[in-house]
Amino acid sequence: MHRCLNLGSSRAGLRSTRYGKEFSVSESKSTNITWHEGQVSRDDRQAMLGQRGCTIWLTGLSGSGKSTIAVAAEKALNERGRLTYILDGDNVRHGLNSNLGFSPEDRTENIRRIGEVSKLFTDAGIIVFTSFISPYRADRDQVRDIMGEGDFIEAWVQASVETCEGRDVKGLYAKARAGEIPEFTGISAPYEEPNKAEVILDTNGQSVDESVADLVSYLEKNGYLTN
Repeated sequence: MHRCLNLGSSRAGLRSTRYGKEFSVSESKSTNITWHEGQVSRDDRQAMLGQRGCTIWLTGLSGSGKSTIAVAAEKALNERGRLTYILDGDNVRHGLNSNLGFSPEDRTENIRRIGEVSKLFTDAGIIVFTSFISPYRADRDQVRDIMGEGDFIEAWVQASVETCEGRDVKGLYAKARAGEIPEFTGISAPYEEPNKAEVILDTNGQSVDESVADLVSYLEKNGYLTN
C-alpha cells in the first residue's frame, strides 16, 4: 500500500501521513511524489532487535558533556547487545550540514535536518543519541512534533556557563568572550532551557557514569529495552 502526495508548496497547512503519523507539508517544495510502504514494518524490525527505536536528544551548552555522555551511553548499551547510533553536532557539519553556519536560521535548519534523520533511524528500530546544543526551544519542539511522543526523549544536560567554561579545552569560550566567535551560545547568543525534558542530567556535579546510568534506567523503565 502507498499514499500519494501531489501538493504545491503554496498550499499551507496541509498534512500527510508517513510511518503511520501525520506530518506538516506546508513548507514542502516537492510535488507529484508518492510515499511507498515496505513489507517489513517498524514492529518487525523492533521485534528482531529486541528494542524500541527512539532518539535521546541531548541538549545543553557547549562543554556541558553532551558528546561525552552520548559516547559512554552508546558503549554501555552496545555492550548489552543493543543497536545504537550517535549523531554528533560537529560530525554532521562535516557532511550533511556542511553548508550551514550558526545564524538563528541556519541553526533551525540544522536541527530540522537532524530531526528528519533521527526519525529514519528511529523507524529502523535503532536507539539514537543526538548531541546538539539546539539552543532554541521551538526547534526542539519541532523535532518532537516530527518524531512524535515516545520516539523523542529530550535529555537536558544541565551545566552552568561557568562549569562549561572551566572544561573548555578548545578555548571556545575565551574566543567568544574576545569577540572572535560570533553568536556563541551562552555568551553572545541565547540558550532556551527545556521546560518539558524527559530526563535532566545535572553535570555541574554528576559524573558521566551517573548520567549514563540515568539514561539507561529511563530506557529500561519505559519499555525501550524489550528483552
